[in-house]
Amino acid sequence: MKILVTGANGQLGSELRFLSKNKINFEWFFTDLQDLDLSDIDNLEKNISFIAPEIIINCAAYTNVDKAESEPSLANLINFKAVDKISKWSSSNNCKLIHVSTDYVFDGNSSIPLKENAITGPLNVYGLTKLKGEKSCLKNDPKSIIVRTSWVYSSFGKNFVKTMSFLMSQKNSLNIINDQIGSPTYARDLAEVIINIINYKDWIPGLYHYSNEGEVSWFDFAKSIKKHYGFKTNINGISTDEYPTPAKRPRYSLLDKSKIKRIFNIRVPHYEDSLQKCIKSLKNEK
Repeated sequence: MKILVTGANGQLGSELRFLSKNKINFEWFFTDLQDLDLSDIDNLEKNISFIAPEIIINCAAYTNVDKAESEPSLANLINFKAVDKISKWSSSNNCKLIHVSTDYVFDGNSSIPLKENAITGPLNVYGLTKLKGEKSCLKNDPKSIIVRTSWVYSSFGKNFVKTMSFLMSQKNSLNIINDQIGSPTYARDLAEVIINIINYKDWIPGLYHYSNEGEVSWFDFAKSIKKHYGFKTNINGISTDEYPTPAKRPRYSLLDKSKIKRIFNIRVPHYEDSLQKCIKSLKNEK
């Protein structure tokens, strides 16, 4: 079975590539900007047809949340228009599609974990374009699967864990936002979940939420990183208002994972356990 993975050099794509080495029953095609440019809308369907996959895992996205505010057209092109084309192709070619989305489709006004049917209301360009991508995906290909995730990190690419470990090794004190609540996601865990979905006895389309277990702020997450690395850096909690950014972030975007756990019989690790595994992997790379 041919599986096309877009965004192969990103965090999730890299983790899927790592895990694919033990999944030899599939024929994997890992593509990124150089191989399959999602912004080349006019040729996108033709380029996918050349590969002719039976499953597409769309990990590609414009993910620079702040920069998207000044590049809305490019973010819209990759997060919406490209998804529109991909989902039309998958529907027309009897291809299974898994599309990865984000907790940033929500407005952050909830106080309880967000289910898949919770009302959306993105606060920034990134979240808006990802929501548009979701809607076009579900409209064009009702048999597609969309997985929303949050606060992704990995031993690959740029992310909060790697940034914090670098800064903690350089600085005696850091100020970290303490009033944005969610849960981190180790990209390797999510990659394993996606492979489990592909291998599951039934293909059950729809929206799903996935992150690791636990409810934390960025401040709490930073403290956990400090603990597992053994740094001595002083971590100070600050409010969102004290650290203004071009794009607004939801204050609360904790995802309810009960649906994906129930339907696909998935066990979700606690973020502390997964963080420890990732940090061990990062330490082994040095």
